[in-house]
Amino acid sequence: MKRTRGRVVHVESLADFDRRLAAGASSMSGWRVGSVDLSERTAELLGRQLSGASFLACTFAPGVVERLEAAGALVLPGSAAMPVDVHRTRLYTPDELYDDPSYAASLDGRAFAWSQRPFDPDAALAQVLHDHAIDQALAAWVHPRRIVGVMGGHAVQRGEPSYADAARLGHRLGTSHVLATGGGPGAMEAGSLGARFAGRPTADLEVALELLAGVPSFRPSVEDWVRVAFEVNRRFPGGAESLGIPTWHYGHEPTNVFATTIAKYFRNATREAILVQVCDAGIVFLPGLGGTVQEVFQDACENYYADESSVAPMVLVGASYWTETLPAWPLLQSLARGRVMEGHVHLVDSVDEAAALIAQ
Repeated sequence: MKRTRGRVVHVESLADFDRRLAAGASSMSGWRVGSVDLSERTAELLGRQLSGASFLACTFAPGVVERLEAAGALVLPGSAAMPVDVHRTRLYTPDELYDDPSYAASLDGRAFAWSQRPFDPDAALAQVLHDHAIDQALAAWVHPRRIVGVMGGHAVQRGEPSYADAARLGHRLGTSHVLATGGGPGAMEAGSLGARFAGRPTADLEVALELLAGVPSFRPSVEDWVRVAFEVNRRFPGGAESLGIPTWHYGHEPTNVFATTIAKYFRNATREAILVQVCDAGIVFLPGLGGTVQEVFQDACENYYADESSVAPMVLVGASYWTETLPAWPLLQSLARGRVMEGHVHLVDSVDEAAALIAQ
C-alpha cells in the first residue's frame, strides 16, 4: 500500500486529483500522478506550483507536456516491463544508469517510472529481490574500505557558496577515505564531485565548479543537468572512487554522476539505514532540512547503542544553524551525555575543521 500523505503523495485517479485541488492544494511538489487522464485539467495544472511534481503515463492536452517540464515537473511514459536485473551481482555506474541522452529513456528514468506503477505483488517482490542483490554487492564492495559520509541538503544548487564548501569538504576527505553520500543532487552531488577530484589540484576543482554553475539545477531539465556533469567527467577523467546510495523513492531527484559507484535502492527505508551503517569512519552533517535531521538522529541512534569499538565521529557543520535555525545540537549533546559517544560528537563552523576532525 502506498502512502497518500507526507513528502510523497500518490494520486492515481481523477477524483483524487480533483479532491486534493478542491482542498486548497497550491503546490504539486512531491505529487506522483499515475495513469490519470488530465487532458481536461490544463488550467488547473498550470495554475499550480509544479516544480517537483511527477506525472507517469498520464494524458494531457496538446502542448501541455512541454509547459509542465518547463515549470520543473517530471513527465515519464508508463512502462510495464521490469527494467532492472533483480539478480545483479554488482553495483551501478553513472554510465549504466544514464544509458540514453533522454532521461525518460534511460535506465534511471525507466526504473523510476516502473516503480511508480499501481501496486502489483510481483513487482513488489521484484523490488525486494533487487534491493537484496544490491545489499549483497554493497557488502562485498565496502568490506576492504574505510568510508566517511557527507550528508546535507538536496536543494543546494551549483554555483552557491554552500555547494562549493561541500565540494571542498569532499576533496579533502577523499584523500584519506572513501566518501559516501546519498547519491542525489545538492550537497550530495557536491561532496561526490569533491571526492572524485581528490588527489588533483584544487584549481581543477574550481574549474569544474565554474563549469557546473552554468546549469545550477536539474529543474527544469534533467538532461542538461546530467550533460554538463558528464562533460566535467570527460574533461577530468579518472579520479578517486566514491560511493552514492540513492533511491528511486525520490526518483524526481536524479542520481548524480560524480559518485563512481552507485548502490541504488527502491526502498528508501532500507537505503537510509544502509547509508548510515556503512560510514564506519564517521559522518559530516552539512546544513539541511528534514532528511538531514533524520540522518543526524539515525546516526545518533547507531552510536548511542554501539560498543566502544564501534562508535564513529559525528561532525555537525554550522554552529548557528544547528543551535538556532534547527537546534539539533542541544538534543544531540543531551543524548550523548554520559555515553561512550559523548567524546565523538562535534559542532564546528567550517568544512576545514570538519575535515581535520575526521582526519584525526
